Amino acid sequence: MASSRTRPRAGAGREISVRAPAKINLSLRVIGTRTDGYHELRTVFQSLALHDTLKVRRSAGAFAITSNDPACPADASNLVWRAADALWRADGRRGSPGGVSVRIIKRIPMAAGLGGGSSDAAAAIRALAKWWRVKLPPARLRAVAATIGADVPYFLEGGTALGIERGDVLMPLIDAPPVWVVLVIPPFGVSTADAYGWFDSDEHAAGDSAPEERDDGNDLERPVAARHPEIGRIARALARAGASHAAMSGSGSAVFGLFRSRARAAAAATALERRGRSILITRTVDRAKYRRLTWP
Repeated sequence: MASSRTRPRAGAGREISVRAPAKINLSLRVIGTRTDGYHELRTVFQSLALHDTLKVRRSAGAFAITSNDPACPADASNLVWRAADALWRADGRRGSPGGVSVRIIKRIPMAAGLGGGSSDAAAAIRALAKWWRVKLPPARLRAVAATIGADVPYFLEGGTALGIERGDVLMPLIDAPPVWVVLVIPPFGVSTADAYGWFDSDEHAAGDSAPEERDDGNDLERPVAARHPEIGRIARALARAGASHAAMSGSGSAVFGLFRSRARAAAAATALERRGRSILITRTVDRAKYRRLTWP
């Protein structure tokens, strides 16, 4: 395979801009614990119009990340960094990525269960594959995405999809009808590790006495809300405001409500305004539109 020094770069001398949409989990069932330490999941993903933007640019020196959000890491802990490294190696290139930088314009709240970091990683795969003229088949790109994070493969597809095993094995579903979405983000984040740790702890303490969850529920909501009661209060308030479905997304802390019209969504957003909360109104995005919006 040609080395990175001799292979032409599609992006040399210009910029590639790509969107990285958020997601919600319409449902999230934790089936059990796997032998590899992950949890066995059955979750329904739904993509949203709310998005970050990644701008890939030519630069001198080593690969670099910058962001408009000072809380966004600019080192190897950022999934975009890991995506660049994984794609570089999957394409058979030697050394470390270089000659390019990625600017992340954050709009998706962090540590909120909306998939911002994973979506940014998938967007980096899409943009850098074009920049570096990577010719890997789609199945190989999905395999690369799965090495970065369990839900990164979903963000290469979008729309409404069922995720099983770690959430990385995807089955496209018929796209759910379009709805408006109110996202309420309390003034605290929840780490994925904490959410699953609390779930395991509470399940162990409850034994066989734990109540059965709804099929359209989120199994992580109860343990997270037990530590952060604001989660439950927000979900109940969204339901009272007319949401057809209200639940915590992923491992939290964001809570979403689904509404048939923008007017109803706006009224609910106004009703839930409190000091410290961030409230966003967005829409769901189907698979076809997702592809048009996200692939450079």
